Amino acid sequence: MANMTDYEAECANFRLSIPSEYNFAFDTIERWAAVPNKLAMLWLGQNGEERRITYDDFAARSNQVANALAALGIGQGERVLLIANRIPEWWETMLGLMKLGAVAVPGTVQLTAKDIAFRAGASGATTIITDAPNADKFDAVREQCPFVTHAILIGDERPGWVNYETTVARQSPRYARHFTKSSDPCLIYFTSGTVGNPKMVLHSHAYPLGHTITGKYWLDLTPNDLHYNASDTGWAKAAWSSLFSPWLMGAALFVQDARGKFNPKELLELLTRYPVSTFCAPPTVYRVLVQEDLSQYRFAALRHCVGAGEPLNPEVIDAWRNATGITIRDGYGQTETVLVCGNFPPLEVRPGSMGKPSPGYDLSVIDDEGNELPPGKEGDIAIRTTPNRPPGLFQGYYQNPEATQRAMRGNWYITGDRAYKDEAGYFWFVGRADDVIISAGYRIGPFEVESALVEHPAVVEAAVVASPDPTRGEIVKAFVILAQGYAPSDELVTELQDYVKNVTAPYKYPREIEFVDSLPKTISGKIRRVELREMERQKKLGK
Repeated sequence: MANMTDYEAECANFRLSIPSEYNFAFDTIERWAAVPNKLAMLWLGQNGEERRITYDDFAARSNQVANALAALGIGQGERVLLIANRIPEWWETMLGLMKLGAVAVPGTVQLTAKDIAFRAGASGATTIITDAPNADKFDAVREQCPFVTHAILIGDERPGWVNYETTVARQSPRYARHFTKSSDPCLIYFTSGTVGNPKMVLHSHAYPLGHTITGKYWLDLTPNDLHYNASDTGWAKAAWSSLFSPWLMGAALFVQDARGKFNPKELLELLTRYPVSTFCAPPTVYRVLVQEDLSQYRFAALRHCVGAGEPLNPEVIDAWRNATGITIRDGYGQTETVLVCGNFPPLEVRPGSMGKPSPGYDLSVIDDEGNELPPGKEGDIAIRTTPNRPPGLFQGYYQNPEATQRAMRGNWYITGDRAYKDEAGYFWFVGRADDVIISAGYRIGPFEVESALVEHPAVVEAAVVASPDPTRGEIVKAFVILAQGYAPSDELVTELQDYVKNVTAPYKYPREIEFVDSLPKTISGKIRRVELREMERQKKLGK
């Protein structure tokens, strides 16, 4: 039975008590560690080796990490840049930093040397902990980061670096508890940077508790589940679905240290070979998976699937359901939040919808003056922050009060996304506020046009942006990646345009289509439409 059986009742009765003092690594991990041999992670290495790691193992190792960092002189409040692949050391270090009271600054392994220098400087990091592939990058910019006084290397020896394993192994597996207030800084994540430079999102020690909503209601986790999240460790989805939510619920993580190009067949084989019961992946992954012959696979243990990161196209939901019998339950949130809107288990899934607001969240669609809009009217997605600030909402943009203030409108936090509600209270995503196209007076959200395009068998992926036009101001321009067996042609352009006209309102069809081999994306996999818009502006306006 699902954790949530009556959506309305759960929302009406939901209360999340935030104690004055809380530390996830102590108060949650140590509690599950008291259960003998309680599995926390089933880990697969690059060569197929397996490790079964208990909560007690992580409790002891994180104590050693906290002791090791304290011995190096790293103290409470210091920012520590952590960049590592999906290896157990990432998890034990995250927990160790929480116990120490230091502030973790996770970064994806896809960061360039320039990215690392930017993040270290912006956050004021005094320490970097990373693995060998990323140590090369830091060494290339080390002279630009004189404030980073500790460089700790996982899994290798190198001049100028402290060896992680040697330093941690000689420490005691016991650590005197460091009390942290729930309001103390815990974590800084960089946003995806779909528009401009990424901002630093500051979360407190209360933030993990906010993911009770994510883990209990959306992921529908129990202590008996084996949960697989297809996510890099470096962005906030890992905090959502690879750390806080599963371990709050006492579930075990299934982790594969996959590196290199994504292999859909390998992922599908893992879902058949191991007893993975719950699965979370971004829409990009699901779009690729449904291109495979899913009839060849049997997912005996799989019972619950969710998607997040960008809106999930209805045709992908249909294809996955037809093959597996499981409906992907789309969810919405940000680096700044926990799950704030979702297709929860009791709710009918309306394909393409974001679902309904999470328990504990007063979510609405508002106008420029902060007034709530009626059903069918497009506006800004907003979260009410007073009189009760919802659990899991960020503290602000670190060292950027101007950006924090811009995100507020009266009693509302503005997410930067546009949507509308229907009569039943479901939310429907339109696009990032900066992505909405205004053509001849019509407002057109790129997501609806992209969804229509990817329904066509010739299209694997599409990105839709505004392109300058002397008559209409802007027109809809689509960049399309074709499926195997299809080639660019004028005839195909016309076919796709006609197809969109039949699926959506005719005025939304792409007046220009360009076939491409790839699309610019953030390191977290989100399409950077801002780059495509700028390219079109340069091409059309020459400035």
